[in-house]
Amino acid sequence: MEPINGPVDLSVSLGPLSLANPVLTASGTFGYGAEFAHLVPLARLGGVVVKGISLMPRAGNPPPRIVETACGMLNAIGLENVGAERFINDKMPFLRTCGCRVIVNILGDSLEEYAALAAKLTGVDGIDALEVNISCPNVKKGGVAFGTVPDMAAAVTHAVKAATDLPVIVKLSPNVTDIVAMARAVAAGGADAISLINTLIGMAIDARTRRPKLANVIGGLSGPAIKPIALRMVWQVASAIDIPVIGIGGIATAEDAIEFLLAGAAAIQVGTANFRNPAAAGQMVSGIEEYLRQQGESSVRAIVGSLRLEA
Repeated sequence: MEPINGPVDLSVSLGPLSLANPVLTASGTFGYGAEFAHLVPLARLGGVVVKGISLMPRAGNPPPRIVETACGMLNAIGLENVGAERFINDKMPFLRTCGCRVIVNILGDSLEEYAALAAKLTGVDGIDALEVNISCPNVKKGGVAFGTVPDMAAAVTHAVKAATDLPVIVKLSPNVTDIVAMARAVAAGGADAISLINTLIGMAIDARTRRPKLANVIGGLSGPAIKPIALRMVWQVASAIDIPVIGIGGIATAEDAIEFLLAGAAAIQVGTANFRNPAAAGQMVSGIEEYLRQQGESSVRAIVGSLRLEA
């Protein structure tokens, strides 16, 4: 195709949620938005996914909670957050002014907690969608994570959908045997979109002290090291379900983002890259725009799922 000089359409839809462009920030890597506002023009982004919110405040795990690894990092923050009440009162006033979509990541330890939190956030001015973190343990089922058993994943999705009229995105854990089965379960539960992947479980050891580098011993691995796994899972899921997919995992450049779009993601989230380059997400919007011009494509939607499998 011949390059084009005119404007390109970067808008995408995640079910009922429309975005100005496909670049979002990943939960837990961008604070509550205000922390990055002086570093990246938030209105340039498709949306901000805020730090995970629980019904009540959480203190998180003791330090050390972050360890740098080869091509990535391990974190064991422990879902520290201010809780729903303070989030609504203290964080949402700024987020209402940010000029992009606001997606609230939610978490809980039971179906009842998820539903109550979804209901509490529904109707709050400025919240455009919910992203459901199902990597949390179900305390009523012996601590098994909601995101590792299809029936449990479907149940929490259904509970949240029943409690809200906001678009519901479910974030999948990669720490499962069959990612497609999990995706199909939450789609059947009523999810409007799916985001994947959350972090892989890993650990790091200090050979000199013979102790784990994280106080929690294990943590979530993120960054460029997990990109090939994330890309594969996004392609598998996007090929198997009919609802939109948001790609996450090791996306540090516009080219990384484009690879996920080609694999079938309708949008992407920038996570660990924000720590190394706080302007990364904004730069990706410009990079995707330039790629489309060079490829002669007038809309980003034209490249979603356009991976060529035949020679």
